[in-house]
Amino acid sequence: MNAEILSVGTELLLGQTINTDAAYIAQELSGIGINLLYTTVVGDNPARLRGALDAAFSRSDLVITTGGLGPTEDDLTKETIAAAAGKKLVVDETAREMIEEYFSTRPWAASENQKKQALLPEGCVPFENHHGTAPGCAFETDGGKIVIMLPGPPSELVPMLKESAIPYLLKLENAIIFSRNIHVFGRGEGAVAQMISDYVNLENPTVATYAKNGEMFIRVTAKAATKEEAEKLCAPVVREIEEIVGDVVYTDRLDSLEELAVSLLAERKMTLATAESCTGGLLAKRLTDIPGASEVFETGVVSYANKTKEKLLGVRSITLERFGAVSSETAREMAEGVRKLAGSDLGIGITGIAGPGGGSPEKPVGLVYIALSDGSNIFVHRMTGGGRRAERTMIRTRAASQALDLVRRYLTGILNEPDDSEAKTGVFPVSEL
Repeated sequence: MNAEILSVGTELLLGQTINTDAAYIAQELSGIGINLLYTTVVGDNPARLRGALDAAFSRSDLVITTGGLGPTEDDLTKETIAAAAGKKLVVDETAREMIEEYFSTRPWAASENQKKQALLPEGCVPFENHHGTAPGCAFETDGGKIVIMLPGPPSELVPMLKESAIPYLLKLENAIIFSRNIHVFGRGEGAVAQMISDYVNLENPTVATYAKNGEMFIRVTAKAATKEEAEKLCAPVVREIEEIVGDVVYTDRLDSLEELAVSLLAERKMTLATAESCTGGLLAKRLTDIPGASEVFETGVVSYANKTKEKLLGVRSITLERFGAVSSETAREMAEGVRKLAGSDLGIGITGIAGPGGGSPEKPVGLVYIALSDGSNIFVHRMTGGGRRAERTMIRTRAASQALDLVRRYLTGILNEPDDSEAKTGVFPVSEL
């Protein structure tokens, strides 16, 4: 089935609101094996919307619209779609009752415009809105095209998409779609795609690569009569790909490095503390985003200034004077200092140059030292690759991810000493501090 997303709203067209709806829908369609051919944005104009609908019906089997279902005068999506599909609008009693209940405590707000939200195309399958007032729906046109209408606000669209629209589409396909994402950190999408090129032309399961915030993942998707059968189709392909790609694969069961780090620490009943300079607390933030982090995360220190490094973390002034704040030596003392401060099993220290200024030929933008101390040894990773085109947010994100990967490698026993003697990176005994 080939699909098209039609996002309705002048605020989207003019860039006043970012169109996150299309991204959510595209990801869900990909996950169930539906091909997305086009995404279109059109303003709140019935004539232009009708033109976009006619084009969509001419080239796609499935058209998903977002927005324009509300009570205001420019919310004309339903009326225009119904006219294009040759459908009458009729009152859906369930939707009417839900709208009346929603406004029962403030009847003065229940205008005729609010009530018009209960009008839906005749013969459609209604989608209840548990997070707002405008219901969605799905129906088939006389020409055999499938139309799904969803509200615009992401807080309403996302749950309706997952709870109603995707199950509706799966019933049409008469199949279960199962996907497993193989998450990779430390190797780019292009390199991985080349490594697994023999798999990308498979039909069931399918294999595709995606870039994601300084990482990448490989999605293996199978279609079968049951979830168990689809999972069995995926399993051997997942195993083979993981063997080919190697230890840069960090999980195929969880969604992020931080989720894996928290899980591994909990399994081993270990705790972690962080000392961050250039990442500004991003590592601590990502860890504490994960439920259950309170059991494994002790404290986080943002030691931006040198005096804070000295006062809170015990970094020696002679270290800062001799080697500088951005150095393997400072990162090591930060890691051991925060570990002692928190009384944790592990300590992480991050110091670097996130840019856009502050770099030099000896220490360019993008140079970051990341250290992990376990009280006996300190493992240091030197991160480079910033360059003139490096973007500050990406450098910080990548550094935090590198720290999480360092924790992952330490806890799984695959921490290799970096082959970079000039950078003075590798494994150092705490006794040297």
